[in-house]
Amino acid sequence: MNISIYFEEAAQVSFAFVIGAVIGIEREFRSKPAGFRTMILICVGSCLYTIISKEASAGSTDRIASNIVTGIGFIGAGVIFKEGITVNGLTTAALIWITAALGMAIGYHNYPLAVVVSIMVVIVLFVLEPVQRFINKLHRVKDYKIKTLLTGANFKKELEVFFELHDMDFRCMKTIKENMDAVYMYRISSPDRNYDSVNNFLLQHQDVKSFEV
Repeated sequence: MNISIYFEEAAQVSFAFVIGAVIGIEREFRSKPAGFRTMILICVGSCLYTIISKEASAGSTDRIASNIVTGIGFIGAGVIFKEGITVNGLTTAALIWITAALGMAIGYHNYPLAVVVSIMVVIVLFVLEPVQRFINKLHRVKDYKIKTLLTGANFKKELEVFFELHDMDFRCMKTIKENMDAVYMYRISSPDRNYDSVNNFLLQHQDVKSFEV
């Protein structure tokens, strides 16, 4: 192989290193499971596999590309976790997936596309977050799992009256009996600022044994 090709491939993985580092900085800043080093390794690894697949004398490049996507899927699944009744890590998992795609684009010499998509990713991570917070202030949906002492005879009625007084849209998704206690699953739709009053109401209510959001 010509030495110039080695330099070209080194430039490719170096570019993948930079792209992965830019994306990883944001995840590291927010203390996410897949941070600075992880994103670099994902981007560089995807780029390297793509380069090797092009040089392989046997097998098709699309097969190796599909295997990269499959492998990245396992990593992405590892950062998704359930906390209470809320699922976290979906943004990080999607970011892992697109970082691998950027590495593959660099491996295929598609630098303009890699740059454009990287800029879009940076905009989504840094610029659109204030927009998301603004939207949440206007409207946000949350699920509450509320466990009451015994059956909480009047609790359900009192809670729904509280929602109506605060102009909050709500729906009782499920009611379950656990031993002698009752568990209510509510989906609430309201501006973000109203949820503090909901939490205070539940914390102070004598019939509430525990609740999760």
